[in-house]
Amino acid sequence: QVQLVESGGGSVESGGSLRLACAISGFSTTDYRVAWFRQAPGKEREGVAAIARGVANTFYTDSYRGRFIISRGNKTMVFLQMNRLKVEDTAMYYCAAVPYGSVSWYQPQNARYWGQGTQVTVSS
Repeated sequence: QVQLVESGGGSVESGGSLRLACAISGFSTTDYRVAWFRQAPGKEREGVAAIARGVANTFYTDSYRGRFIISRGNKTMVFLQMNRLKVEDTAMYYCAAVPYGSVSWYQPQNARYWGQGTQVTVSS
């Protein structure tokens, strides 16, 4: 059974940091990238970062490069370190498994499996 379980969300003041975690099971990371997406109220879900085979294979959408860092703890954990948080980072954050056959990891329609999400709220 495939599972992705996010944790680490919460409330933080602008300028602060949070570290999200995604516990994965039931699928092989040799077949899927693990990606983080987010969805703010009233907005479409968007890709944030992804990690592929090999610790150096990380990908970011331009908006988050330099502020957010995706990493792998071991074969079953993927993290998203979020720094210098802004009010506009308030969103539900999801981790997802994206097959390697998908060129555009950042498009939500290409994800095969999803977690339930964890809420991040940034206040001014």
